[in-house]
Amino acid sequence: MIEMSLWSLNHYALALSAVLLVAILVVVLYNRVYMRRANEANARRKEQNAHLALVLQAGRLRIWKYLPATRHYLFLSEEGTMEQRYNPIDFQQFFERDDFERLRTAIFDICEGKQNSAVLTLVSNAKDDAFLRHYEMTVSVDRRDSRGRVTSILGIQHDVTDEYRRLETVNQLLLRYHTVFSTSLVDMLYYDNKGVLQDINERACQAFGVPNREYVLNNKFLLKNNPFFGDVNLETMDNTRTSCIVDFGDYTDPVYHIDELGLADKKMYYESTINPIRDADGNLEGVYMAGRDITEMVVSYRRQKEGAEKLRKVNEDIRQYISNINYALRISDIRMVNYYPKSFTLEMSDNITQSQMKLSQLRCIRLATPRFRRTVSSVLNRMDHLSPYNIQVNIETEIRDKKGRQIWLLFNLVPMVDADGKVERYFGMCRNMTDMVETENRLAVETKKAQETELLKQSFLSNMSYEIRTPLNNVVGFAGLFNSPHDEADEPAFVEQIKTNSNNMLTLVNDVMLLSSLDANMVEYRKDDIDFAQIFASHCQMGWSNANPQIKTIIDNPYESLVVNIDMEHVGKVIEKLCWLSALTLKEGYAKARYEYRRGELLITIEDTGDGIPEEGMAHIFDRFVHNIDNHLLGTGLDLPIVQAIVRQMGGTIEIESKLHQGTTAWVSIPCEAKNIERRREEITANTTENMLL
Repeated sequence: MIEMSLWSLNHYALALSAVLLVAILVVVLYNRVYMRRANEANARRKEQNAHLALVLQAGRLRIWKYLPATRHYLFLSEEGTMEQRYNPIDFQQFFERDDFERLRTAIFDICEGKQNSAVLTLVSNAKDDAFLRHYEMTVSVDRRDSRGRVTSILGIQHDVTDEYRRLETVNQLLLRYHTVFSTSLVDMLYYDNKGVLQDINERACQAFGVPNREYVLNNKFLLKNNPFFGDVNLETMDNTRTSCIVDFGDYTDPVYHIDELGLADKKMYYESTINPIRDADGNLEGVYMAGRDITEMVVSYRRQKEGAEKLRKVNEDIRQYISNINYALRISDIRMVNYYPKSFTLEMSDNITQSQMKLSQLRCIRLATPRFRRTVSSVLNRMDHLSPYNIQVNIETEIRDKKGRQIWLLFNLVPMVDADGKVERYFGMCRNMTDMVETENRLAVETKKAQETELLKQSFLSNMSYEIRTPLNNVVGFAGLFNSPHDEADEPAFVEQIKTNSNNMLTLVNDVMLLSSLDANMVEYRKDDIDFAQIFASHCQMGWSNANPQIKTIIDNPYESLVVNIDMEHVGKVIEKLCWLSALTLKEGYAKARYEYRRGELLITIEDTGDGIPEEGMAHIFDRFVHNIDNHLLGTGLDLPIVQAIVRQMGGTIEIESKLHQGTTAWVSIPCEAKNIERRREEITANTTENMLL
């Protein structure tokens, strides 16, 4: 019986063990299946997140959620997890206030069921290169609860800043185009490839006698009807400068209303530039034309010729008048006086063009008698302290006249102020007769001013008249030879002379305009980082392009790289003009150019082995319109003055040394900042060897 019980217990134990083993196997199998499915789900989720990340990056998108329950905003990462939580006040800081209010209104409307989604454009407070960032925001319902209430709102934020920037750039370009075209100081027209007028500014309408701009544009006015450009061939034309004379008395086109505008008897001188626009295949797309009426300039030139003789006579009269004034000063025993507080010097003279006597303060005090020395010292002290009041004092001096009497001098001095209103010197007269002193003082001052003004005007006008008349007469003369009996074989020579003199006249006019701009300080200097070592040689070769091929040109470039902050346009112009002048008369020998950077300055040296300039002629090399000094040509006579003005306005200096029959050397020093200096290897080796020897 006991054995039966034991057997039953063993049987139940085995059965229970079997059940437990089966259960364990089922659990293990279930876990493996579950883990496999979970891994597959994670893999699919990662793949989807990767696709989502690519979409967000490609579209410049960001996703955020709004939770109505807490009124918080949650930015989501690319994996869909919460990246950052913001309360309404913090979230508002990302956008302009009014734009954020529009966003809140749209969110509240969606929460209240007034709309399911909204699309808005918001401006961010953040800037990208001084340009506010713009976002296109799409807001829609994300989740609802079992009662249909909105529990989450999804926002998709699309960065459209580049689109707005491009639109703004296009608008600005269009605005600039219309502004420049409409407000240009010259006449401007635009024709299409068929010669039909597409645009014209108001200035051109006035010049061409067009009373109604819209009428001309709407009626497709043709290029061939324009009296100034009617002979232009659109198909074969290139960038062209034209000059023409139009006599409106011979022009009968009704579009221009010649009689109504009072142009029936008018003759117009007109110059223009024609610029065709072609596509990549060379096909004509349109033509821009710019021009101006130069009638007044031509008339003014003629008046200058007529007035040249009058100016010469007036100048001669002024010179004679100055001579008479000097004579009157000498015979009346009048002395002009200048006192300079900065140098403590008193100057006296009986000639308005030069100083004859300079006295120090101590000498002035000793010339007075003892009882007046304190008075002289007091007067000098007042002038040294820049007193704004007139100085009048009668002094007994130690100087005696022919009869042995001590001379009394009456000084009348007035303070002279600079542009800032500060006293810079005292000017006046001294003589024995007070009334005549004051009268002669005013007359001398006004005469001197008139002399200087008239001399300057006469010198400039006479030089310009001569300089322009010479090439112009050559052009007119050779052009006239075509209408006279001549050999056809000589025509190329005539044409070449006309071209040469036209270019000379154009160069002279350009130099005069540039020099006028420099004198008026109207030239702008724009510095930029330039590798001077890479472009120095090109400017030298440009200046020597017309040099005698028998001479040797040498360019010494000691740097592999020299990046300096400088205005290369004007520096290059200085180099080209100096190189051109160095080889202008050189028939043999060499011309050499070199540069060096030392202690914040770029030093440029141009030298040649020409005939040189005598010592007495060096004082005039920077004078204007000086072409030739002892057979040494100086170009148009304006090249060196232009170089000097450019260098000085850039804060630099220029020095020229020349020895007769030995050559000329020019040094130019321009302050600048070097950003990178890399010498050539042979230069480094040479400098090291030189230092060791020293």
